[in-house]
Amino acid sequence: MTNTVLIAIFPTVLATSSGAVAAVAIDKLGNRFKRVIMSISQLPVMMPDIVTGLSLRMLFIFVIQLVGAGRMGFVTLLLAHITFNVPYVILSVTPKLRHLDGNLYEAALDLGSTPFKAFIKVVLPEIWPGVVTGALLAFTLSVDDFMVSFFTTGTGVTNLSILIFSMTRRGVNPQINALSTMIFVFIMVLLFLIHKRDQSLIKKRTLADEANLE
Repeated sequence: MTNTVLIAIFPTVLATSSGAVAAVAIDKLGNRFKRVIMSISQLPVMMPDIVTGLSLRMLFIFVIQLVGAGRMGFVTLLLAHITFNVPYVILSVTPKLRHLDGNLYEAALDLGSTPFKAFIKVVLPEIWPGVVTGALLAFTLSVDDFMVSFFTTGTGVTNLSILIFSMTRRGVNPQINALSTMIFVFIMVLLFLIHKRDQSLIKKRTLADEANLE
């Protein structure tokens, strides 16, 4: 259970932060490079999980043999989850960037703000719904994933999906059923709260636009 929580939380935080920054960086590229980078970043999304898991396993084994130290375990499982979660965050943030007025960021820089502060104060609030959506998606995928976890973990390191798979031959513990139900309810509540928040933001923006037109 501890590994499940850690493998869900750490990749969510790291994949969300790096995916949001990557989406902003990709948005600044020219159209030709943007299409190429977006196509490459979407490969883990389009490929079957078994292909992603086997590819990452081969990569980790190659690196371990090259370095001559280490073994498959918690670190490789963590890196694997970050790798396949980042593209989903990029896909969640990119639509928000398309509706962002680029002049706002430039105006913040002209008024003396640093690039980092301008990003935090101007860009991040505008893309925040996409960031939250990407984080929730990354968390859900990390908790639910089995195939990539199975190929990239090591001896003694398991998460909930691998534990359930190992129990199928001798019967699933009722506590696992209860835990799975709690996770499902938790995710559904998060989805409901995010939906209500998005509806509230849309309503506020609509009222603001109507007030400006008047």
